[in-house]
Amino acid sequence: ITGMSGVGKSSVIGELKSLGYPAFDIDTDEWCEWKTTADGNSERQWREDKVQEVLAKEFDAPLFVSGCESNQGKFYPQFDYVVLLSAPLEVLLERVTKRTNNPYGKSEQEREDIIYNTEVIEPLLRSGCDVEINTSQLGIEQVADKLISLAHQ
Repeated sequence: ITGMSGVGKSSVIGELKSLGYPAFDIDTDEWCEWKTTADGNSERQWREDKVQEVLAKEFDAPLFVSGCESNQGKFYPQFDYVVLLSAPLEVLLERVTKRTNNPYGKSEQEREDIIYNTEVIEPLLRSGCDVEINTSQLGIEQVADKLISLAHQ
């Protein structure tokens, strides 16, 4: 499960967990680290060893992982589906302003980053996904239901 900030990734992972599914929000400090790129810049990436470890486990129910970091594509061949959660930019900006479970998106720079990522990164995610779910008119329970249905196909 991938998508821009404010689209509902963490919330739907929480809902899936509450329903008893193995579900992991990979965009946390526990799962990510800062790496220096070839051009000398620094970017946050998934800790590949840790992500691979959870992907290798056997679960009694479908596994759900969510996140949006530059190296996530390395894992796409191991996923049954790559699902893009999307919503219009104005919805994303409103959500990050109002949310209380994540401080990201409150500063002007972070909001500018969200705008940039929606314009530049989201089309790349869209081109690599199998399914897109627009969350702008759906509650978290409805998004979770769609994901569960997809996982059981």
